[in-house]
Amino acid sequence: MPKVSIIIPVFNEKNTILEILNKVETVDLGEINKEIIIVDDFSTDGTREILNGLENKYLIFYQDKNYGKGAAMRRGYELASGDYIISQDADLEYDPQDYQALLEPFLKGKADVVYGSRLMTDKPHRVFFIWHYLANRFLTSLSNLLTTLTLTDMETGYKMFRREVIKTILPKLTANRFGIEPELTAYVGKGKYIVFEVGISYYGRSYAEGKKINWRDGLAAIWHIIRFNLFK
Repeated sequence: MPKVSIIIPVFNEKNTILEILNKVETVDLGEINKEIIIVDDFSTDGTREILNGLENKYLIFYQDKNYGKGAAMRRGYELASGDYIISQDADLEYDPQDYQALLEPFLKGKADVVYGSRLMTDKPHRVFFIWHYLANRFLTSLSNLLTTLTLTDMETGYKMFRREVIKTILPKLTANRFGIEPELTAYVGKGKYIVFEVGISYYGRSYAEGKKINWRDGLAAIWHIIRFNLFK
């Protein structure tokens, strides 16, 4: 049976980890099996203690220090064995009910990579602050210029890959933090893979609610886009 590997990078998400696991568990993918892989990026808020009680149910890897989201995703990619592989944030911003839409181009034999767009969608999504929206559009446009792709949302957390694609890209990946998103996109462009975009829902958090990415990561993303497209 086909299988999708769902990698959940976690850092200090004690308030949401059980809820996101329940959402992932209960989403109905028909005959497609689910492999759930959790990578804890050295949480210090009690998340690790929660995960300790789930070791008989999930494949869980504990980082020996806080390396960043990109490093956790890379570790998850190494462990994944599914036909299709996706990363799932633990903070409830992305809805696992969208997995079926992401899988559809694969199941029709059309896609190598599918991006879930928060902008090209008629599904519910939290309204962005204007500076977040403009920053996203700028970074996506810069990335598109260098990759020659026509994405609407390069920074999306929902990127699904055929196993062969991500295993080919994996040895080249080096980003430890949020630079993993432009880095993945750079190698997708270089690989000339068949890429689809589908609309997804988005329930974004504010900084008061625990959002971790900040303006420094936005500035760093400009360098990541240039570096991974032109110098790697």
